[in-house]
Amino acid sequence: MKNKLFAAALLMAIGFSAVGFSSTASAEQYDFDIKGQHAFIQFKLKHLGYSWLLGSFRTFDGHFSYDERKPEKNSVSVTIDMASLDTNHAERNKHLRSADFFDVAKYPTATFTSTFYEKTGKNTGIVHGILTLRGISKNIAIQVTQIGTGPDPWGGYRRGFEGHAVLHLSDYKMKKAGMLGAVAENIQLFLSIEGVRTKLF
Repeated sequence: MKNKLFAAALLMAIGFSAVGFSSTASAEQYDFDIKGQHAFIQFKLKHLGYSWLLGSFRTFDGHFSYDERKPEKNSVSVTIDMASLDTNHAERNKHLRSADFFDVAKYPTATFTSTFYEKTGKNTGIVHGILTLRGISKNIAIQVTQIGTGPDPWGGYRRGFEGHAVLHLSDYKMKKAGMLGAVAENIQLFLSIEGVRTKLF
């Protein structure tokens, strides 16, 4: 009888220990895979209502935390080098970097810092946070979908997401935004982010 009680107590102890370990290890930290450049920040807006103007930011960095058991603790932080803006046209890039639009000389970086995460489905959610652009901070919401997660061929572990958000030119006081037409007010932002896990908590 004593042996049975001892065995039961041991199993319970192991069980609680395992739960505690899993809970502790469920939070993960990831760095954007900038070295392999498996991360993209792209945008598009309408030009006079006749076509789409496409662009991207070539240089940026960031990290995110992911907790499967407590998704409300998920977070992300991004810093963008605004001079890396590229629309595949040198003169247009120069104009967009000028004081008429992004004013890169005065505001060389843009940042996004999440404030909370809202889970909406098994692999979907909304990242709420503050985008600071041209020195102006605004709350935005990014719709995110987890694309996949798992080990990579180099002994690491990865997790990837895509995100969509809509920004408004008028929110950031761009002097010449009207040149692109009223339909250019809404900028559609697309993110594809693959992170390499750096630690477990």
